[in-house]
Amino acid sequence: MENSFFERTLTELDHARLQGMVSRSHQASALAELLDAAEIVASADVPATVATMRSQVLLTDTSSGQDFEVALSYPDEADTREGRISVLSPIGLALLGRKVGDHPVWLGADGTATHAQFKALLFQPEAAGELLR
Repeated sequence: MENSFFERTLTELDHARLQGMVSRSHQASALAELLDAAEIVASADVPATVATMRSQVLLTDTSSGQDFEVALSYPDEADTREGRISVLSPIGLALLGRKVGDHPVWLGADGTATHAQFKALLFQPEAAGELLR
């Protein structure tokens, strides 16, 4: 799968906030691996093409060709009906720190792999000047 944690970029703020979730998450090992392997940058220095926390992302399911939007959220803010997915979900872990053009892959609840193309970053707090959002 194309989900290497070694090609991810996280902001210092996102890294610090997520580090506190490692011990209390059912996805602790995957999150810890991502946090350990990612390149950490200052919020002001994160490229405008990288999915950070609270970013809104446009994806294309490469099997169906369907476009869909998701917003990367903290677990307590997640609401799939509103398109806000938890960073601790399989899709959230697949997207965090990825850049436009990447091809994230994640497993659904039924064990089926979803392959997608990261088409566009519709909103990124850092690019919008909302560094503490």
